[in-house]
Parts: sequence; structure tokens; C-alpha cells
Amino acid sequence: MPVIPEASAARASATAAGDALEVALAGTWQITEPRPSWAGLLGTQTPARVRLRTDGVEKWDSALLLFLFEVQQWCRGAGAYCDTEALPEKIRTLLAQLAASHETSVPFDRSENFFTSVGLATQDTLVKAREISHFVGECFLSTVRLVRSPRKFRWRDCLDEMQQCGAMALPIVSLVSLLVGVTLAYTGAIVLRQYGGDIYIADLIGLSMVREMGAVMTGVVLAGRTGAAFAATLGNMKANEEIDALEVLGIPAVQFLVLPRLLALGVMMPLLALYANALGILGGLAVAYGLLSIPPTAFWVEMLTIVDLSDITTGVIKAVAFGQIIGLAGCLRGLQADRSAAGVGRAATSAVVTALLLMIVADAIFAVVFNALGI
Repeated sequence: MPVIPEASAARASATAAGDALEVALAGTWQITEPRPSWAGLLGTQTPARVRLRTDGVEKWDSALLLFLFEVQQWCRGAGAYCDTEALPEKIRTLLAQLAASHETSVPFDRSENFFTSVGLATQDTLVKAREISHFVGECFLSTVRLVRSPRKFRWRDCLDEMQQCGAMALPIVSLVSLLVGVTLAYTGAIVLRQYGGDIYIADLIGLSMVREMGAVMTGVVLAGRTGAAFAATLGNMKANEEIDALEVLGIPAVQFLVLPRLLALGVMMPLLALYANALGILGGLAVAYGLLSIPPTAFWVEMLTIVDLSDITTGVIKAVAFGQIIGLAGCLRGLQADRSAAGVGRAATSAVVTALLLMIVADAIFAVVFNALGI
């Protein structure tokens, strides 16, 4: 009968080359069998660089990962660079997951120099920018397909989303807009009363609400309410593999799930902004009448002398742009979510932060452009 060769034991050898230490692993690494320890292999050496190789490894399980993780932890604490480029991609992926689940409180990872950190950060930024541009491009192509064949669009889903992000958001938008108008009126009255310009409180409230605060505050409310809901819904669908099922059936997730939400926000956001403008002006009018004794007719007439159609148009343009930003941020983060409950939560948080940040940037750009155009 043929003799079955026994599996060779786990072996690890270290070869010094200048300030670097070449660590070669071989044999069979099993959690149930004895294996070398990093402390015994290292001894009194203090290398500045540790290079890992697994060319001679025949079989392995979590024992190999534990050894490599021990090497990484030592390098992290000692300030040495741990070179894992020679490891197979599967081992590096599992090692990264193990390291992420055992995060330590080391304040600064000194295993990589400054230029390496900058390069990795730049590479990560480019990857994220590529993902965003790819997603925006898919949304644009889906919009073109909608214009060409509107019968294939799921209008019922779009109407449901309009109800969720429009009608269901009226109470919170009403409260926030009314209080913003009241706050602006009280703040403006403190200054204007000193110079006898009480009537100009109408100009302050009208311009502030129509050009800026109506669209911005509505966007903030919808970013926290609707953007997070989009991310959580799509993230949960991804975790349950529902999006994968759509892709297998040949149904584009962007056209089926994202486009109805973007269209719903694009339609409802300007309407909510106009509604917020009206309530903000109403709140300012009430404060002007009660605090400054300005009749509502005088308030209205004075406001019409400064607010015209161009001011309302700028607010509507901003509202449409903010609605698309909120929808894109929420859907993108939802599609990028990890397949876990924690991943869904992180996606919702990231969607709100991304939407608010992009809204502020877009608002600044609009301010510069409108000022250059004289609007």
C-alpha cells in the first residue's frame, strides 16, 4: 500500500538584510498543531522593516492569520513597516478583516511613513471619486431612458416616494420654517429698532427666506429625514441580497430603485421650499406686528418692493439642486453599505453628512454665480 506522507509542521525562518527582516513561512499551519511564535522568532532583533512571505505554506487556517496578525501588531507598536505585498490577496483580505475587528487604541500608526500615507489617501480619494462619477453617469443614462420610454417607468413607486418625502414631511418643515422666520424677525428687530428702520424687517425676512433660508432649512430637514431613509432602505435591501436578485434578473438597480427617488425629491423639494418661504414670512409678519406694531398690509407692501420673481427663482433653483444632492447622497451610500446591520447604520449617517456637506458647497457656488450674473 502507498504510504501517505505526513503533513510537514509549521515553520518560520527570519533572515536579516540590513535594517529589514525577511520572514519566510512554510509547512502546514493548523490551529490544532504547534506553531512558531513571533516573539521567539524575533528574539532581540529590532528591524525597521518586516517582509512576510508564504511561498512554502502548504495548508493553512486561522493559525497562519493569527501569526501574521501578531507580526502586524508588533510592527504597529514598534514603528516598523510591515510589508505584506508578497502575501496572496486572499490572505491579505482576511488579515485586514481580522485587524479591523481587533482595533487597538494606538494613537498613531507609525508602520507607514508620511509619503505612503499620503499616497494611500490619494488613491482612496480617486477610487471614491470614480465610484461617484460612475453612479452619477448611471443616473444620467437612466434619466435619458426615462425620457425616451416613459411607459417603462414605475410611476406608482415614484408617487409613493413623493408622498413619503413630500406630504409626510409637511409637519416638520412647517415647524422649522415658522420658527426660522420668527427667529430672523427677532434678531433683525434688535438692530433695526436702534436706527428707526422697523419697516425694513419685511425686507430682511423676505429676502432671507426666499433666497436662502427656505431652501436651505428644507434641505437640512430632508437630508436628515429622507436622505437617511433612502440609505437605510437600500442598505437593508443590499444586506438581504434583494439588489443582487434584481441584477441577476437583468433589472438595473439604478433605474428600478434610485431614479423614482431622485424624481420624487426633484419634484417635491421646490414645492416644500416655496411652502417654507410662505411660513417663514408668516412667522416674521407675526413678530413684526406683535413686537414692532407694523400692520400686515404695510409689511406685505414693503416686502414686495424688494422681493421679485428673480429672488423666488434663485430659491427654487437651489431647492431643485439640493433635492438632487440629497437623493444622490442617500442612494449612493445605501448601495455602498456593508451587508450588515452596522453597515446600514453607517450608511445612513454617511448619507446625512455627505448631503449636508455638498449642500453647503453648492450653496456657496450658487452665491458666487448669482452674484456674478447680477441676480
